Amino acid sequence: MIQKSLSQQDGRFTLAHPPVLAEGWSVERRTSPSRLFGANGLRTGPDGRVYIAQVTGSQISALDIGTGLVDTISAKGGDIIAPDDVAFDAAGNLYATEVMDGRVSVRTAGGATRVLRDDLPCANGITVYRDRLFIGECREGGRLMELDTVGGGPPRILLENVPSPNAMEVGPDGLLYFPVMGANEIWRIDPEGRDPVVPEVVATGLGVPDAVKFDSDGYLVSTQVHSGQVLRINPRNGEQTVLANLTPGLDNLTFVGGRLFVSNFTGEITEILDGQQTRAVLPGGLNWPLDLTIGPDGELYVADGTYFYLLRADGSLHTLGMLFSPGYPGFVRGLTADGPGEFVVTTSGGQVARFRPAEGESDFLADGLDQLYGVAVGPRGIVAVEQGTGRLLSVANGRTEVLATGLDTPVGVAIGGDGNPLVSERGRVIRVNGTDKETVVDGLGCPQGILVTGDLLFIVDADTKSLIEVDLACGSRTTVASGLPVGAPPCVTPKPLRGMPPFSGPQGPFAGIAAGPDGTLYVSADADGSVLAFSRIGLR
Repeated sequence: MIQKSLSQQDGRFTLAHPPVLAEGWSVERRTSPSRLFGANGLRTGPDGRVYIAQVTGSQISALDIGTGLVDTISAKGGDIIAPDDVAFDAAGNLYATEVMDGRVSVRTAGGATRVLRDDLPCANGITVYRDRLFIGECREGGRLMELDTVGGGPPRILLENVPSPNAMEVGPDGLLYFPVMGANEIWRIDPEGRDPVVPEVVATGLGVPDAVKFDSDGYLVSTQVHSGQVLRINPRNGEQTVLANLTPGLDNLTFVGGRLFVSNFTGEITEILDGQQTRAVLPGGLNWPLDLTIGPDGELYVADGTYFYLLRADGSLHTLGMLFSPGYPGFVRGLTADGPGEFVVTTSGGQVARFRPAEGESDFLADGLDQLYGVAVGPRGIVAVEQGTGRLLSVANGRTEVLATGLDTPVGVAIGGDGNPLVSERGRVIRVNGTDKETVVDGLGCPQGILVTGDLLFIVDADTKSLIEVDLACGSRTTVASGLPVGAPPCVTPKPLRGMPPFSGPQGPFAGIAAGPDGTLYVSADADGSVLAFSRIGLR
């Protein structure tokens, strides 16, 4: 059952009170809440704690590796937006790259934050060496540069036209080492060099490196996002040793004394031990999660942006695809099953795709759209919500047709019993019938996921944090549950996540809903990163 409260160390979202359920309903978690909003950049702070940047949560946390306690340093809704990597100077100032806003910010030990630069597209990798600040832009044609942290002068460009450089470090030899994801190599340059700077390849033929640090013996250690390997690399000859084989999605690493810790997009923090052994420090989990669907096999599938999962009844998550796996369509948000092993998805990059994870294949049905959310398949084919333009679209036979315009922040879509689509928009749910838009339910806050089963419409309202049942035949309304961990925490206004091309477009929440063959309702509790299962008592 849902816990009565979630302490800070148990999850990223604290329920002040247990959810309130309507009579005749029960609820349980199908996954544990996530402790982080994923895990990206890692850096050991002056206090010995591991500082964790969390892009999609706009949060920086500090992990005490001795106690396992996690403290929030910079929270969602605060001054730092979508932090991807962090570094410290000798005075204890924390520097963060804000990858989606092209910014670099500094947070003093006292908590004051200011923006150093706001004109660095895809600012990502960052390191401090002798109180000099170096950053890189993780994009095709990215730059490496040194920033002026005092006078605000223009950056000193070290290298240009680098194919997606990432988390970097200055080695014992005074050279700047950095992974180049687009080349699948690690390069180095002399940060004191003058034009023309010619990079030197240190290692090649890797598993798509995305971070490097140095161990106490002067060897490079690098995480591989595609293969999931942690490699130790001799910087003198490029010789590689595998320290660990983990799951794909590794993002960064840090040393605490002689101990090595790595991060994963899932929020998992792992300690790498001798002999390719590992120890889980923080478990991974769901990042958002976003939309849900039930397949013809009766199984529950979860869109989690960077990952696509099968969620078993025992609560175990099975990865069916991720951003760096073959045929993955992109950052997946909207989801509906469309036959055995086949799904129609929408991506934050503006695509509608037919995705077959077992074959590692995606067929793109539409592209170039603006902030797609919900998707459904009905008698008239595929319909999808385009939030950026406030439209409902039909996608069929290589053509995209506009079914409705002027929608206010639409999110979810479902097919009604009459074959017409229902759409959730700000404050209400509407029915689209030809050129007509008819209000079906009003007086809502921010309805997101919607579901039709027979004469019943179920709505997840992220503002009121409730699950609502509406009888479409008579119009009666029942609040099935309130006080749910969906939407933003109280008194928090999240800053927009603008995306990080080519990896994703703009990202936003979507508390989805699906129904199992036995009538169980599944809801994405995006605030705490879990999936909730609602059942009528006595019917299971």
